[in-house]
Amino acid sequence: MEKKVKIEKKFIGSNEPCFIIAEIGINHNGSIEIAKKMIDVAKTMGCDAVKFQKRTIDIVYTKEELDIPRESIFGNTNRQLKEGLEFDYEAYCEIDKYCKEKDIIWFASCWDEASVDFIEQFNVPCYKIASASLTDDNLLKYIKSKNKPILLSTGMSSLFQIDHAIRILGEDNLVLYHTTSTYPTDLNEINLNVIKELKERYSCPIGYSGHERGVMPSVLAVAYGAVSVERHITLDRTMFGSDQVASLEPQGLYRLVRDIRQVPVVSGDGVKKVYNSELPIIKKLRRKVTVNV
Repeated sequence: MEKKVKIEKKFIGSNEPCFIIAEIGINHNGSIEIAKKMIDVAKTMGCDAVKFQKRTIDIVYTKEELDIPRESIFGNTNRQLKEGLEFDYEAYCEIDKYCKEKDIIWFASCWDEASVDFIEQFNVPCYKIASASLTDDNLLKYIKSKNKPILLSTGMSSLFQIDHAIRILGEDNLVLYHTTSTYPTDLNEINLNVIKELKERYSCPIGYSGHERGVMPSVLAVAYGAVSVERHITLDRTMFGSDQVASLEPQGLYRLVRDIRQVPVVSGDGVKKVYNSELPIIKKLRRKVTVNV
């Protein structure tokens, strides 16, 4: 039986409104003002939460990786890029205060234990584990030790690897997200039928984290049974950054939230019936009625 997961005052699970996460990630390009504008967009469009990413650069990446030449708006090395995309304590204090003022939930994907300790200072209501971290047993155990709800993405992972991660995390207070970790994802690799397989295999709520262009697959995911949807957002897809192309601009986010909220309405109760609105049409168009309603 599926277990619901509570995130602050909201629940993720069947018969609950779809929990929609606007992934800001690193699309803020190191600017707190851009981050605030993205929070405003997420709140205005009706999202339930915004999510950031937190890394301790010298733990997540090797010195060799960081020393690789790489031109960006921050400099000429990979280190300068990675460091430029990380917010410090003062910036997260501002984010925390701003989200409280706007009454929107915020949390982060933490890529290492030190980042968990950093984000824990803000008493976030849950943690996200990125697909890249699904096989990091020590990180999973460390996040589990914080006794908060966990949202786990499953991109790049086999069912065997997902089973292993869930043995560590348990199915209580866990939301599992089907996803494919390519940016943007080709339509033939989205594979929404996996949502049904995950729902049959596990007793935790199943969500969908989309990286495709457009909104159609994310809306369909809800019809397939996803109870939470996560999408990257941006102010403008032409901005600098590797995630921008797979992100939704404000108008796209508006359509996503609008259409997701309509899925339960158009799905109905499954009972075939003749609606009162059809009665005048019957009178107008049916030539013969051999069996009454």
